[in-house]
Amino acid sequence: MEFDIFFSISQTPDSSGFVPTEREMFSSFMSQAEHADKLGFGIGWIAQAHLSTEVQKRNISPVVPHYPGEVGLCTDFFQLAQKVFSRTERMEVGSAVMSILASGGPIAQAERVGSFLALHGLDPEERRRLHIGFSAGRFEFMARPYGIVPRNTLEEVAWPALRGRIFAEASEIFLRLLRGDIVSSEMIGNTILTRENFRSDEDWSKVQNEACKHFGLESAPDSIDMGNRYEFEEIKIIPQNWDRGLLNLILGSHDQNLQREVNKWLPVQVFNLSITPPKIINETHERMKEAYHPDGGDWRRSMMPRTVMVFINEEEGLSPMERSEAAKIEAKSALSTYWSALEGTIDPSKVDRAVDNAVIGNAEEIVEQIIGRYDKEDRLMCWFDFFNHDSDRVMRNMTAFMTKVAPRVNGGD
Repeated sequence: MEFDIFFSISQTPDSSGFVPTEREMFSSFMSQAEHADKLGFGIGWIAQAHLSTEVQKRNISPVVPHYPGEVGLCTDFFQLAQKVFSRTERMEVGSAVMSILASGGPIAQAERVGSFLALHGLDPEERRRLHIGFSAGRFEFMARPYGIVPRNTLEEVAWPALRGRIFAEASEIFLRLLRGDIVSSEMIGNTILTRENFRSDEDWSKVQNEACKHFGLESAPDSIDMGNRYEFEEIKIIPQNWDRGLLNLILGSHDQNLQREVNKWLPVQVFNLSITPPKIINETHERMKEAYHPDGGDWRRSMMPRTVMVFINEEEGLSPMERSEAAKIEAKSALSTYWSALEGTIDPSKVDRAVDNAVIGNAEEIVEQIIGRYDKEDRLMCWFDFFNHDSDRVMRNMTAFMTKVAPRVNGGD
């Protein structure tokens, strides 16, 4: 089993109400990244966010109206990645996940990837890869200032499905540019909506009715061509001649069709972004065995990182039982704070379900939980800083995991 680490850099109150400054947040992150490298974590995944979640509360339809503080401080993944690479020796770096609808859109993001890797690869001995997890974005409000909004009443009615197809269009542009293609909007697949894109017959019927008004149709269409969101003549990104072997791509979506679509262009793996049921995880692995681009080789379970919240307690002066109980209290407190922040109320059933999908306890208990729940070929993306701003404690937890848990999981002492 392989072990990565996830850094949220989330400037929100912990269970005690403490909120670090931005400077303290970034300083703690860098210390934890350096420590993770020394401990042997494979990839350091950095969460990315854009624009203030505090200020978005003033919007007409805020997405996280009760969330205190800022959901994430990493607004420029490439600058943080460069810092991490410069201060570590073995660990690779990944975005978890980068929006290609925000920050100028897919063309600008493709150029940033190419520019970063052109510089990163100047050392001919460089072997550490940049892992680009990409998605439509954590929250819709982060892409709205970049024009990702409904432009007419038809798009407004179709928006939940249409936004997903805009992301599919952006993904094709992004990947083909990274591949080194010359592309124009005329070469990009059309954005066409059908019943398959909607959750219910009722939702699709509303869009069909609006399409009749918009296009002056006499009968409901079976498909609706929504046109391209991105219009441009032939382009090619520069720099062009960088080592594409230093790039690994991961899609942040469980859209089955999109997983297949993106693999037409380049090898694109899949993110397990949250608490995903085992059934969906196993179905994804089976699908990707067939869909994964042949240039990426055979599909392996480690190609879909699995997020796991780690609440380990191996603090000195406590018995194994006391460590176990303390870890459970810490987990309940952090998860309750999280759900309260998201929804404004604490739903005990949701907290309990989240606890079931974390690993909690002393080192011995966590070994048993990981062996019992995960496949030996899985890659776990361990999340230690979940609502925990005590950086020294976070690093002690990281140490305990990599010295007392990871070796045991993989058959060592």
